[in-house]
Amino acid sequence: MADRRKGSGPPEEGSPEYEWLYGSKGAAPADDATRVVPAQDQDRPDETRVMPAARRESRQSGSGGRPPGGPTRTASTAPPPRPAPRSRRRWLRLGPVKLLLLLWLVFMVAVPFWAWSKVTKVDAAPDGKRPDDQPGTTYLLVGSDSRDDLTPEERKELGTGGPVGQRTDTIMLLHTGSGPNLLMSIPRDSLVEVPGHGRTKINAAFAYGGAPLLVRTIEQNTGIRIDDYVQIGFGGFVGMVDAVGGVEICPKQAMNDPQAKLKIKAGCQEVDGKTALGYARSRKLSNLGDIDRAKNQREVVSAVGDKALSPWTFLNPVRYYGLSTAAAKSFVVGEDTGPIALAKFAFAMTRVNGTDGLTCGVPISDLAVTWDSERAPRLFKHIAEDDTDGIPDQLCTPTGMPK
Repeated sequence: MADRRKGSGPPEEGSPEYEWLYGSKGAAPADDATRVVPAQDQDRPDETRVMPAARRESRQSGSGGRPPGGPTRTASTAPPPRPAPRSRRRWLRLGPVKLLLLLWLVFMVAVPFWAWSKVTKVDAAPDGKRPDDQPGTTYLLVGSDSRDDLTPEERKELGTGGPVGQRTDTIMLLHTGSGPNLLMSIPRDSLVEVPGHGRTKINAAFAYGGAPLLVRTIEQNTGIRIDDYVQIGFGGFVGMVDAVGGVEICPKQAMNDPQAKLKIKAGCQEVDGKTALGYARSRKLSNLGDIDRAKNQREVVSAVGDKALSPWTFLNPVRYYGLSTAAAKSFVVGEDTGPIALAKFAFAMTRVNGTDGLTCGVPISDLAVTWDSERAPRLFKHIAEDDTDGIPDQLCTPTGMPK
């Protein structure tokens, strides 16, 4: 075969001088940073250099523009609803029955506190020396016959007459302690020593010096320390009776007293506030006068207390609110008397009749309501010592007269 000249025709594959380009058979090409990249490699797409549009779009649509592993959301998905406030969810979880019960409890607590803020308070503490603290609690209940809380129309309807200044129509002591509750009436015409005014009717003390002088007069004449003062007027008395839906009275005879606007039959009957006031005020139809009137007053006051603390009062929100409002307008209390003391007073008034307690008149020796010099001090001593359980029958009678 004729020799090929150098540079003429294609070189042979095994030619040594071209091994750098074609490589030798069976040998791996040597690494050479300057070698030319074959044409087929140049035509192959470079995924690390150019990102296909389709793949970019799929990533964007799949990830929502968020880093891998995060939550995904398509453009058409609405944001989740915001949760209800925690306090609202808590109320909803109570259910309608529990919610109504809670509102009822709030009402039962809030109304008395609101009513207490409307109660009038006076300074009833007397000056000078007073009896030492005594066991049990003694309340002074005063029914003022002041007409200041009545309109002219109400005075005419109730038969109370015009303004007369400051006087007492009812004076009672209520004692509570270790024994039975005791409610004792003090006739307003009782002749006693009034400090600074000599011997006169006890209700004059209220006219001369208001609550402080009346408290001082009672303490000095009985030796009993007054712990709390409670006063109620004519208008308040009527309002309280009407607020509890009327009370039951049991007169032993028919009563017709035009001055007191009273006309009732004998026997037990339900009466409204106007009739109850006339029954408590009337004294001209009985031979015992003021003594019988004091007995009727104790009967009405006890009946009001019994109705006020009945279960129906607490189950009926209308009656409960009406009674609280009437009490707020009716009562005047001493500055040292708090809402708890007044609540205890109301509760004690329901337990002064029959086997629950004792009702007495101040022991008197005659119809001129002169206090019995032997029996009265003995009864006062039992009260001061909180020994109502040891009071003998002859000291505690409805009229105050001995049996």
